[in-house]
Amino acid sequence: MLVLLATNTDLGGAQERRELDGLLSGVAAGDREAFARLYRRTRTAVYGLALSYVKNAHDAQDVAQDAFVRVWDRAHQYRPGSSPMGWLLTITRNLALMKLRQSSRQTDLEPEEWDAIPEDSPAVTPEDRQILQTALAALADGERQIVLLHAAAGLKHREIAALLELPLPTVLSKYHRALKKLKVQLEGDDPQ
Repeated sequence: MLVLLATNTDLGGAQERRELDGLLSGVAAGDREAFARLYRRTRTAVYGLALSYVKNAHDAQDVAQDAFVRVWDRAHQYRPGSSPMGWLLTITRNLALMKLRQSSRQTDLEPEEWDAIPEDSPAVTPEDRQILQTALAALADGERQIVLLHAAAGLKHREIAALLELPLPTVLSKYHRALKKLKVQLEGDDPQ
């Protein structure tokens, strides 16, 4: 299952970081094509993180859109060589938290709204999508965030810890617990 998620956006490699660095430099210079390419490469991770916080597809779309507007406006503030996905997802996280404070409400995520895996992903069949959605719905919110940030966004556990402001051992523990739950959900194994 995680292979299917990672197939969509594997943003963890050094080459990928350099490419995203270059795109952000282009955005800082006002290059609309660089911005479009950055959007296409990172929209799934941005939307998935926003959705994991606001738990509403409409609000998550708003947060994602606001995040990309902020990236366009503030790309000149990005320091090349740091983590481009970390910077982008920190913007998204901050906007999602602001949205939650403004609305001061949290609603449960409807299964059909959990669409962190884009419809146009050729690696994921409709059957696989349903299985993934069901398995992810079985996870606690924090576990789901960590799994998606690692598998879909390609962030390292240390980057996730910094982004979510959690100790690294907590992130690792939640990640491994989530993997066990996913294994039970997907294979039907009894963890004992």
